[in-house]
Formats: sequence, structure tokens, C-alpha cells
Amino acid sequence: MATLIADKYAAWERECEERFNKLKANEEELNRIFAEIYDMVGEVPIEVEDKYVSVRKADLQREIKSLLSYAVGCMMGRYSLDKDGLILADQGATEADYLAQVPNPTYPCDDDAIIPITDDDYFGDDDIVAHTAEFVKAAYGEETLEQNLRYIADALGGEGKPAREVIRTYFLKDFFKDHCQIYKKRPIYWLFDSGKKNGFKCLIYMHRYTPDMIARIRTEYVHAQQQRYYTQIEFVESQLEIASGSQKMALQKRLKKLQDQLKETSEYEQEMAHYAEQMIAIDLDDGVKVNYAKFGSLLAKIK
Repeated sequence: MATLIADKYAAWERECEERFNKLKANEEELNRIFAEIYDMVGEVPIEVEDKYVSVRKADLQREIKSLLSYAVGCMMGRYSLDKDGLILADQGATEADYLAQVPNPTYPCDDDAIIPITDDDYFGDDDIVAHTAEFVKAAYGEETLEQNLRYIADALGGEGKPAREVIRTYFLKDFFKDHCQIYKKRPIYWLFDSGKKNGFKCLIYMHRYTPDMIARIRTEYVHAQQQRYYTQIEFVESQLEIASGSQKMALQKRLKKLQDQLKETSEYEQEMAHYAEQMIAIDLDDGVKVNYAKFGSLLAKIK
């Protein structure tokens, strides 16, 4: 049955508000009791400011970001729509391990736990926005998919812009930063990042990391992205030969961006080759900080 995220949030908001008001009333009642016991009525405040109540109210943007974080967890196989708790949390866990626990998933995890993030839809069904749409469809129904994506985009502050574009921008610019804050600078989803031009990015799940993963990212994802840039550049150059006026200016801007992204991605690919040859192993017992540092500038800085 199709469901609107807006309806789910409204119910959650009411529940949070009721819990908040009940706890606030209880705390104020305790203040009155203690004031009477110690004969301090009128001398100490009875009312409790909202910011001091020990449970929080619902916050739409925070809840939507949490939903997207959960969606990434389902993509990676950490969570499942069909089973409570953690699914894959052991070192080197695989898709086969996931299917052993969730044989017929409503929303299956990604086969290699490598989720590309680019500024356009270059990777088709493997693109993070496509993954997100499939997750929302599986969780809430196909009939309400576009409404739900619109709701997510608006909650992220993208009113008036195409929903998928807003979601893409969030993953490009803010998801990893938010993830690091939630996990106290010990991220479990790692961001491979070529640089400021957004030439290539991808998320992996540290628990599914294997020593050959960098080589796989390089050959199956980075090389593919380089080829796409070459193809796009050739196309734009051909269009420039017949363009004029404002169209020509837009194409020149597009060409410069693609050339910069290709340059950044090519330099990143060369750096990645060095690490791929090392077949670096990690040990979860060493913790995130030690393991993350093994990959140098291949990974985004933790802020």
C-alpha cells in the first residue's frame, strides 16, 4: 500500500509533541513539589524552558536526513526493510552474507557496496539518486514515489528545484559531513573523493571493505567516469562548432567544467593506482581513525 512520508512524519511529530509536553509537565510538577517541601515557593522557577526538557521535538529536516542515512545503510546491507537490527556488521561481509539473513529482500543491498556520487546521472541504476528513489519506492510504494521525493527535497531546502537534483546536491555536498557529525568523526560510510570539481566520488561501507576494493573502484568506476567525460567533451566540442550567442557561452562553460573534472579524475586515478597495488587490509578492531588514515588523500577529510 502506497504511503506518503508526509503522513508518517505528521504522526511522528504528534507523538513527539505529546511525549515532550508530558515530560515537561512532569518536570514542572516535580519542581512544584520540591519548592513546597523546601518552603521555596515563589523563590525558584517552576516552569521549565523547552531547551531544558530531556526529550526533543520532531524536526523535519533532521528526520529526513536520518531517513536518507538509513537508506544508505540499506544500500550497504547494514540494515534491511525486512528485518530489525544490524544485518551486515562483520568485517568483509558480502552480499551473500546479507542474502543468507534476508533471502527475499523488499529492497536488496548493493552487490559491491560501492555507490557512486556524481553531479549528473552517469551511472544509471547504480547512481546514488537512483538507489534512493528505489529505496523510497520499496519502502513507501510506487504510486507516491514522486510526491515523496518532492517532500524529501523540500525538507532539504530545495523548494522549487527538481527533486532529484536537490537530493543529488545533498549527497554531493552535505551527506558525508552530516554522517561524520552523527558518528562523532568516526564514519562507517567512507567517501572516496577526487576533489573540489566533483569529478568522482563514491561511498563504501567499511565493514564490507576488502583489499581489492580500491582496484575495483579504479577499474570499474573511475575509468568508466573518465570515458564518460571524454565522450561528453567530444559532444560539446561538436556542438560549439555550430552554436552562437548565449548557447555558445553556455557550451563553453560546460566544456570548461568537463575538462576540469576530467583532469581532476585523471589525477585521482593515478593516485588510486598506487594504493590499489598495495592491496591494503584493514582491521575493524583498530577503529575507524587508524583504518581511515591508511588511504591518505583518496578519502575525504573528516570534519
